[in-house]
Amino acid sequence: MDGGQTPEELETLMEDAILLRDADAIAGLFQPGGLLAIAGTPQLRGRGQIREAVGALCLRRPGYLAEPRRVLQVRDVALLIGRDVVNLARRGDDGTWRYDICALLGRQEEAATPD
Repeated sequence: MDGGQTPEELETLMEDAILLRDADAIAGLFQPGGLLAIAGTPQLRGRGQIREAVGALCLRRPGYLAEPRRVLQVRDVALLIGRDVVNLARRGDDGTWRYDICALLGRQEEAATPD
């Protein structure tokens, strides 16, 4: 399924897609012009770029992502703030939530690399 039924489900779907290394599923969680920003890498704009770069994303993100600590929602827009992520999601005309912006911050990547 492309998108989530709630903003929180969107986070869980992203984690599952990353663990399964499913490029199409990851890209489908974004609005067509969505932005994926991973600390230390160029920004990825649109589903095509996100789909193409998913291999690097899957290798760099072994940790747990689906735990938003705060969800701030106004109508069809939600800001999801987690330990190492800040995401802006929007509910589309079809009723599903997709990312407009997904920002994966550097601390989780640093924790994933051995000392």
